[in-house]
This record gives sequence, C-alpha cells and structure tokens, in this order.
Amino acid sequence: MKFSLPKIATAPFCPPEVAGSVIVDPKASFFKRALMFAGPGLLISIGYMDPGNWATAIEAGSRYGYSLLFVVLLASLAGMAVQCLCSRLGIATGKDLAQLCRERYSKRSARTQWLLAEISIIATDLAEVLGCALAFHLLLGVSLTTGIVITAFDTLLILALQNRGFRRLEAIMLALVATIGVCFFIELVLIKPYWPDVLSGFTPSLAAISDAAPLYLAIGILGATVMPHNLYLHTSIVQTRLIGKDLASKQDAVKLARIDTLGSLALALLVNAAILVLAAAAFYKTGHTDVVEIQDAYHLLDPLVGGAFASILFGVALLASGQSSTFTGTIAGQVIMEGYLNLRIPCWQRRLITRGLALIPAFVGVWLMGDDAIGKLLILSQVVLSLQLPFALYPLIRMTDDKQLMGPFVNRLPTRILAWFLFAVISGANAWLIGQWLF
Repeated sequence: MKFSLPKIATAPFCPPEVAGSVIVDPKASFFKRALMFAGPGLLISIGYMDPGNWATAIEAGSRYGYSLLFVVLLASLAGMAVQCLCSRLGIATGKDLAQLCRERYSKRSARTQWLLAEISIIATDLAEVLGCALAFHLLLGVSLTTGIVITAFDTLLILALQNRGFRRLEAIMLALVATIGVCFFIELVLIKPYWPDVLSGFTPSLAAISDAAPLYLAIGILGATVMPHNLYLHTSIVQTRLIGKDLASKQDAVKLARIDTLGSLALALLVNAAILVLAAAAFYKTGHTDVVEIQDAYHLLDPLVGGAFASILFGVALLASGQSSTFTGTIAGQVIMEGYLNLRIPCWQRRLITRGLALIPAFVGVWLMGDDAIGKLLILSQVVLSLQLPFALYPLIRMTDDKQLMGPFVNRLPTRILAWFLFAVISGANAWLIGQWLF
C-alpha cells in the first residue's frame, strides 16, 4: 500500500516578529544536521521549568523530602513521549495541532478547544507573572504588587526581540536556561545533599502518594511538567527547520527532532529534580517542613547555607525562569489563535492581551491574601494546566494514530499503547482530584 505524503509547508508558522527558519543541508554530516535541528526542543523545555514548577517542587521537597522525586522523573518521561508525538505530527503534516483541530473538528468543538487552550495560556502566564514579580521582590526589595506592575512591561522585551531571527531567539533562551542550570548546580554544591537518599527518591512508590495532600502535589507536578500549550507550540516551531519533501528527508527530520527533544527535556528534568532536591536537603532534613512558599525558601537559604550568595542565585534563576517562559508563552498563544481562529495579530499585541488577563487574578490574589497568595496561586495554576491537558492530548494522539493523515509516520502499536496509557493516567488523576474537590 502506497502512502501519499502531505506537502511540506513552504512557509511554516513562525510569528513575523521572530521569523527566520533554518535550512537543513541534507548533505551535511549527522552531527552538523543535529546542531541545525537543535533549538525547538530547548524552547519547549523552558515550559518544563517555569515558576510553576518551582512552587510544586519546593513544597514537595520541604514537606516530603526526596520521596516525590519519582513523580518528577515519570512526568518528565511522559513529557518526552508526548513531545516526540508533537514533533512527528508537525513534520509529517506541515501543520500545527491547532490548525489540524480547526480543519478536522466541527466549528463548535474547535471553538471549545480554543477556549480551553486559551485558559491554559492564561494559567501559564499567571505563573510567569507571579514568578517574575516574586523575583523582583526578592532581588530588588520592591513590594509584590510593584513587582507585578513591573512584569506588565515585559512587552518591551518582546519588542526588543522582534526581527532578531529564530536562531537568535533560541540562543537567548539557551543563555537563560544555562543561567538557571548553573545557579542550581552551585546551590547544590553549597547545600551538600546526601546523594544515596536522593537516588532512592527516584524509585516509584504508591505509598508516597497514597494520601490526598501528596497526590494533589503530584498532579501539580504533572501539570507543571507536561503543559498543554507546549503541545501546540512544538507542532509549530519544529517546522522552522526546512527539510526536503521526500520520505527519507522527513524520516531524518523526525529522528533529529527526537534527539533535540530528548536532550532538551533531559536538561529540564535535571533542573526540576535539582529544585526538589534543594528544598528537601535545605528544609526537610533540617525540620523546616512548613516551607511551602518560594519567598520562604529564598530567605531561609541564607542561614542554612551560611551566606546570601545562595539566595541571590535562587532569585536570579527564578527571574531567568519567568522571563524565558514569557516569550515561549507568547509564541504559543499566537500559534493557538492563528490555528483555531485563522487570525494573526502582531506579537506584542498578543503579549498585551495574555499578560493583561493574567495580571487580574495576580493582583486580586495578592490583594486578598497578601504574600501568601504566591505559592497557592502558583500551585493552583499548575493544577489548572493538568486539568486542561487531556483536551489537548486527546486530539494529538488521535491524529498521530490516523494512518491517512500521518502516512508512514503513523504511531506504531507500542507507541499507541503508551500514548493512550498516559492519557488514561492523566485523565484518571484529574478525575480523582475533581472528586476530592466535590466530595
């Protein structure tokens, strides 16, 4: 049976403000082609280590020590599997997930999916607002409300990066990710965790999540790791690598994109695990099991480590995390809006809309609950993302299972079983969480 390959997009989606695709030379060496493909996975990995991850990992580490490290590991492995599906869908079809949903579902279903996707974007941006505002509060000494106001001006950053080219954007994001990684590496050296206990935390344990509180955190970790907007984003930005139209070129592209994805998300796994390990070693092991707020962690690092250096590194890494997530969230918002509504607006306008909607709950939460609102809102935002995830994951799996759409790139049986298993686990965990709220 012969498959007809979908035509490759001659102008794959990339916001005009960051246009500049990478032409991959099929005659180049494997190493050089891999370098050309490196980048989209890095942008996706940023969403895996945004401020929302910090809140869930810090509370998990301080309350339960290293026992929930296996949740971080399993969530990251699930993310790798899901993001590989995304890259294959984008390469095989030349379209992103939002565009395909608009084409293949009824208008009512597509609009519902768009609305849910927009909620996930707002929840993501809420975490970025809170994370950056807290970083400004910790590093500059301004109030949280002032920090939130400062985050409203990060649109200037978006404007400054316009027309810089996608490769330039990826380089800037790499610098921010490297900043986060270096900061946590130094902090772990200073805090000196007991590594045998750390390794034991990666062993899966149902007993560790048998109670409602750790399970709530585990679902929050899942929502903070596998984020709905990343599914839409990855299917789009993987198309910034221009490849040949023949089957061999596309197969090579899928393989190179998989390497990029696995390598980038492995880095995100290390960062997320480092946050939890830092919290467990610094707080749980010293009896500070009530440290559930990021600002508490920042201030307590001074006396526990023996100086202000670790706290400053913590604040710098938090700021880098929030700022890097801001830009990828903006691109994801454009992908979703254009794909579902066939509507393209300038990048900075999209930034204003999303940030404006995120500022409202941030201001209200801080005004009503004070500084304690940060941690609660961050974790709530990640649970909201987890609840939204099945609505993006279902069409992704269905489409990559569609032989007529994917041709030779359709999911094989082991991949299909794994994908639907992940969908069942995520949906089941969310159903349990809703049940806890209702009953």
